[in-house]
Amino acid sequence: MKLNTLLIAFLFTTLCSVNAQKPVNYSVFNKQPLNFGGEKGTDPEAVRLMDGRLVYKKVSIPTFAQGTDVSVKLTVRSNGDRWDKSGSCFVVSDPSKLSILSITEKDGKFPKDSYVDDKYAGFVNGKNYEPVVELMRFMTPFGVGHYSDNKVKYRKPVYIPSWEKEVVWETDITDLESLVTGTFYVGVWIDSWTAEGYDFDLELNYSNRKQQKVKVLPLVNTIPYVGGQQIPDNFAHKDLVENITLKKDAKNVKLHYITTGHGGHSGGDEFIKLKNSVYFDNKLVLDTIPWRDDCASFRRFNPTSGVWIRKDSASYISPLTNKYEVKEIEERIASSDLSRSNWCPGSFVEPMVVDLGDLKTGSHAIKIHIPATPVDGDKLNHWLVSAYLTYE
Repeated sequence: MKLNTLLIAFLFTTLCSVNAQKPVNYSVFNKQPLNFGGEKGTDPEAVRLMDGRLVYKKVSIPTFAQGTDVSVKLTVRSNGDRWDKSGSCFVVSDPSKLSILSITEKDGKFPKDSYVDDKYAGFVNGKNYEPVVELMRFMTPFGVGHYSDNKVKYRKPVYIPSWEKEVVWETDITDLESLVTGTFYVGVWIDSWTAEGYDFDLELNYSNRKQQKVKVLPLVNTIPYVGGQQIPDNFAHKDLVENITLKKDAKNVKLHYITTGHGGHSGGDEFIKLKNSVYFDNKLVLDTIPWRDDCASFRRFNPTSGVWIRKDSASYISPLTNKYEVKEIEERIASSDLSRSNWCPGSFVEPMVVDLGDLKTGSHAIKIHIPATPVDGDKLNHWLVSAYLTYE
């Protein structure tokens, strides 16, 4: 009897150990259209808002008692939209609280305490409202997929063998594990205004490998996902200040900050260097100029990018002398090659993470200062900024 008991215990422990190593790979969307008033797709569980510019779905995932690694994988293809567009993959984890989803579906209004400067709705926490937490910020490339079959072959530089068929991003979101287990809503927004738009695939992957569990506190999200939200040129008028209250002491607190500048044509906030200064409890914790100068490395994803010819001087090996000589040439330069405010067409945006240490129970405040440019007619300068805390 004792031997049988030990054998059963051994088998139970072994089975539990094997199960603990089993990963979970969940396909949320597959070839889901996202557009403005265009094709809806065939997924009966997909919910479209804003005439299809935002699509979300209810998801149920097993919980992991000892935590887990989590990653999100997003694949995007143009269905005919030829432009670079801002995009965001986000999560709503607590349906009991108001969010952009519940307000829009019920034709409601954003609570006044979620406004910034009494004008910009839904950007900060309210008494019963939370801004959504971003799982991934991304920027669609120019026309990848739909225009990748040599419709624009004369725009292709010699160093690219072929245009890519799609763009794929994958990033670790383990710090957000508590938001993407159990039952939650996950959505994708792209700032497309064409009926053709895009289609996308979305996966959530869980390793089931033990990880430290952390809590998440949303702070700010200035992305105008839905109706009733303004283009966020608020930083041009005033610093954004958000007060928060911790009900318990928090250990190993980290601030996650995502920022990108947009609009204004060639001299606007998309193409000029502007410092982002973030203060926490009146202490400067992040002071940086968010900038990407490697955009030319994404050229293979951007078949419909505008292209100009620029004269340049090139050093080359002459076939006559077998020595280096210099001559004037005309060279392509694409819009997608140009440096931008923390993004490139075809890139996703890495959160900046700041270690805040341990925080005591009570009131705290975050202040974000960006010397931004206001909207001026069709010069739609704005900054898409989101932030949240993680802590033990």
